[in-house]
Parts: sequence; structure tokens; C-alpha cells
Amino acid sequence: MPNGRSYSEILGDLQRLLTAVTANAGDLQHLEGSRTAFEGLVSQAQVVSQEQAALTASKQEKTYALKIVMTEGQRLATLLRVAVRQHYGISAEKLTEFGLQPFRSRPRKVKEPEAPPPVELTSVQPAPAEPSL
Repeated sequence: MPNGRSYSEILGDLQRLLTAVTANAGDLQHLEGSRTAFEGLVSQAQVVSQEQAALTASKQEKTYALKIVMTEGQRLATLLRVAVRQHYGISAEKLTEFGLQPFRSRPRKVKEPEAPPPVELTSVQPAPAEPSL
């Protein structure tokens, strides 16, 4: 949009100019051809603007309807997923066909036998010798 103005502001300016040029048509005889062409463009702009407003309203209605349908679809999809999981079981590989992940328990870790605690080696000092008598 030129100069940061909305189309409705520009259309309002064009309509005001057309009204002024039409009111002074007697003084502006030499611009009659241009005024007629301008009047056609302003009329066409009004029609297109009204169509755009109608389409915007229609788009908003369709967006709202789509939101409702999508929400209901998600609810039913959740119901179907739960029912399928209940029917086949939570760990059945068949669930992948429905886009569901089967429950797969983690593989159990094999416990390694515990090593005995390390024995501390301390230097043993010989006992002092007893004097012999």
C-alpha cells in the first residue's frame, strides 16, 4: 500500500476527488474524457473492495468451520487410537500400522557379578624380638 495508507483510505480520497471533479464539470470541460475513465476506475475499485470484504468474511467463516471440524476429528482420532490399542493390546506390533508405538519394555541389564572389595595390603612389621635370658 503506497505511503502506508490502507486501500480504504485511498479509495475515500479517490471518491472525494471524483465528487469534486463532477461538481465542477462545467469548468473542466477539457477533462471530461479523463473524468469518465476515472469514474469507471473508482466504480470498479468499489466493487472489488466490496468483493474483497465479502471474501474476507467468508474466509473467516471457513476458518472457524475448519477449526471446529479439526478439533472434532482430533477427538475421534484419539478415541480410535485408544480402541485400536485396546483391541490389539499395548505391545502388539500391529499398532505400528496405525501410527502407534507398541509398548516395548527396556531390555533388562544383565547384572555382572560384583567383584569382591579390594583387600588393602599393609606392610606387616615383624614383632620386636624378645630378649632371651
